[in-house]
Amino acid sequence: MSAVTQTTAAEPVSGVEIFVPLDKLKKSPRNVRKVPHGESAIDALAASIAHKGLIQNLVVEPEVTEDETPTGFYFVTVGEGRRQAMLLCAKRRKMKKSDPVRCWLDTENDPSEISLDENVTRTPMHPADQFERFRELSETKGWGAQEIGARFGVSAHVVKQRLRLSAVSPALLQVYREDALTLDQLMAFAITEDHDRQEQVFESLHHNREAWIIRRDLTAANVPGHDCRAIFVGEAAYEEAGGIIIRDLFADEGGGYFEDAGLLAIEKLREIAAEVQTEGWKWAEAHIDYPHAHGMRRFYPEPVALSDEDEARLESASVEHDQLVENFDS
Repeated sequence: MSAVTQTTAAEPVSGVEIFVPLDKLKKSPRNVRKVPHGESAIDALAASIAHKGLIQNLVVEPEVTEDETPTGFYFVTVGEGRRQAMLLCAKRRKMKKSDPVRCWLDTENDPSEISLDENVTRTPMHPADQFERFRELSETKGWGAQEIGARFGVSAHVVKQRLRLSAVSPALLQVYREDALTLDQLMAFAITEDHDRQEQVFESLHHNREAWIIRRDLTAANVPGHDCRAIFVGEAAYEEAGGIIIRDLFADEGGGYFEDAGLLAIEKLREIAAEVQTEGWKWAEAHIDYPHAHGMRRFYPEPVALSDEDEARLESASVEHDQLVENFDS
């Protein structure tokens, strides 16, 4: 059992839960963490506190003067990151600096030891568990990437990436949990949501399991976005025609794969060939690659000797050109 005490100055008995105004909390000089929390970590904590409140108590000890008189302030032995996050919430007007903060008063344990304990004796959640919990929030709560990101202090794009990773075959997620797959390899498998295809490619891999090989095998029948056929057709025109692009959320722009860009490319080439033929050519055919098997060869232009009349015109033009250059220079 624990006693709950509202306090701003007097020192209550150790081992009780107390509520201290945010502006009465200070960073402890005996906190062992000397490298501060990063901005992104504080932002994530602030987002969590703004949406769900303070989940875990701060551990504090009273600040006292040299003669052991309480000052009314408290040092945060455990939870400095949460204190900074609440100050950020106050700056964003999500709470007030006078709001009470739930704390656990500890004057019996060595502050440096329990500060070290907080940062050492814990095991981070496995990333695969995080991916699946994000998916549960999406499916059971109906939250989109924007809402989930706001509640955990991450961008919507990061949420979309984690949701895509949660869509990888459960069998491969288990392999990832067992450290038999790296995160880079798992991201490569996420290029498609076809579990059977993912598992088929995984079984076909040998000693070389580099991410680019996995992507290559999963998209062997597709056209990468940087391929000349995809560029020729154009992403907007391709999607307007009903084409499907497999998006790689873990690649830079242009990292998608066109399912059948070759068909649209040859159609567009045939339209161009028809336009060219109207210029007076006897025939025109469209091919994605040069058709070596048809027995023809490429013809290159050859220089043609000028007639006497054209030779005289060239000479006259050259003299006029040289005169103009001379006049310009002077």
